[in-house]
Amino acid sequence: MSTALYPGSFDPITLGHLNIIERALDIFDRLIVVMAINPQKTPMFTVEENLSMIREATARWPQVEADHTSGLLVDYGKQRGVSISVRGLRAVTDFEAELTMALTNRRLWPDFESVYLMTAPEYLFLRSSTVREVAAMGGDVAGMVPACVEDRLRDRFGSA
Repeated sequence: MSTALYPGSFDPITLGHLNIIERALDIFDRLIVVMAINPQKTPMFTVEENLSMIREATARWPQVEADHTSGLLVDYGKQRGVSISVRGLRAVTDFEAELTMALTNRRLWPDFESVYLMTAPEYLFLRSSTVREVAAMGGDVAGMVPACVEDRLRDRFGSA
């Protein structure tokens, strides 16, 4: 059985993330969505809130698990026995950062592989930070996030 990690901040999870998850499940039997806690970022939602939204948004796929880590992805992968990560690429600008991460991960664990899926065209613009900004300014985030996230944003900002 093949398992892969899908790391990210997922603050919040978007339809672009779900698209990558769905397509990764065509390649892997299981997928662990790993919310990476970055101490350099100030998240909008707590770890528990984001994990709850990830679990609700991926409930239709029983082979998807949601978890989190505050450490290195390769260390998490070693603990779980998973040496593959899946990432989405939106544009050339993503490639440079992703290449750096992939090479660093390989340096830390030579058996670690990174697999990249090109983002579906309708989600090329979509970033969690964009969703947070639109929602905070009272904009409509329908078509950007799953309904459970839209509800949470509406609760937080009074509209979304």
